Amino acid sequence: MWPRLAGLGWALVATLGAVSLQACGSSDVANDPNTQRLWTDDFYIRVTPNPAPPRALEQIEYTVVVQDKKTRQPIDIGEGRIFATNEDRKNTDNGFEKAPEPGTYRTKLFFAVAGPWAMGVQFRRNSGEKLQRTNDWMQEVMPATEPSQDASKARSGQ
Repeated sequence: MWPRLAGLGWALVATLGAVSLQACGSSDVANDPNTQRLWTDDFYIRVTPNPAPPRALEQIEYTVVVQDKKTRQPIDIGEGRIFATNEDRKNTDNGFEKAPEPGTYRTKLFFAVAGPWAMGVQFRRNSGEKLQRTNDWMQEVMPATEPSQDASKARSGQ
């Protein structure tokens, strides 16, 4: 078998391997271009907003996947929070709730205004440990969606 693989060329084998790995994990948040990849001393954390990009005046659900930084094993029992501050010093934050998927947590944030928000995550394995903080990142929050004319008419009974 190895002589046949050598005949194909290692570049082709590597390409086929990468394509098959990508196909297997295509539904994972790791492949989402809106996912922030973050690190602490002990954790590798991925944070994905839904909807993306987030909009002001809407509940934005964040999926947070936490893995051990060295082993990449999911951290199923942990505590964390996400927080954000804009340039006018408006704040929003919320704790994580465990999701059914390994190492996955969910939370929601509400952004009062559009614009750039500095965001961060804190996480720990248990309440006896110190919270570890990621580096902050900037999240652009889009303006709120305008209600459609049809929705306005439906509310007024026209």
